[in-house]
Amino acid sequence: MTDQTPTEDSIDFGYAQVPRGEKVARVGAVFDSVAGKYDLMNDLMSFGVHRLWKHFTVQLSAVRAGERVLDLAGGTGDLSAAMAKRVGPEGLVVLSDINGSMLKRGRDRLVDRGVVGNLVCAQINAETLPFADASFDCVTIGFGLRNVTDKQAALAEMQRVLTPGGRALILEFSKPQVPGLSRLYDAYSFNVLPTLGKIVADDEASYRYLAESIRMHPDQDTLRGMMESAGFARCAYYNLTGGIVAVHRGYKV
Repeated sequence: MTDQTPTEDSIDFGYAQVPRGEKVARVGAVFDSVAGKYDLMNDLMSFGVHRLWKHFTVQLSAVRAGERVLDLAGGTGDLSAAMAKRVGPEGLVVLSDINGSMLKRGRDRLVDRGVVGNLVCAQINAETLPFADASFDCVTIGFGLRNVTDKQAALAEMQRVLTPGGRALILEFSKPQVPGLSRLYDAYSFNVLPTLGKIVADDEASYRYLAESIRMHPDQDTLRGMMESAGFARCAYYNLTGGIVAVHRGYKV
């Protein structure tokens, strides 16, 4: 880990500290690089378990027919596709991502799967959402919050665009809670993942950044506190796979 000390003008990019204004471009370069192999790598890295994590998130959202859903950092569209089925033709899902390469791949993938009519795409920054207050019944962000420069600003924006009674769901890597799991998880993350990235995606550095960014992300209780600071009520989290992943949920009152 770097011994650089964060300042008001710097932010973490994995273990490194970079000028705050550079993080968006650096994260963008990572996802430009991995977009083509993103879905394959997700299956390989998680042994397919990411599908169960996403299914749990959708179930926990309790999204109903006719509702409006904003999927932030939606990538290749797994959550959006599932939400579109639940909201039906009278509802709406906005698949969004700050990265154009990922958004294009997600849009093309969903069109190929026939997910059209109640789904639109938007390239937006989660920190400054271009939507009016109380525009959505549900906001999701899956494996994206750790890449946001100002996480607190993004949480505040999520809360702002929700209708009263609306809910936000954050699916993200977190801190293992099972004794002994952290050591195994670290060995896998810092040895297997970069090697897998090099072989499959020809990009070892991006998957080393993935492992580092997970360690720099707030743990379960810290993130719950951040949600409460952003105005969310009834905040709770659900550990999956021993806490390697957690789903946080909060409501707008």
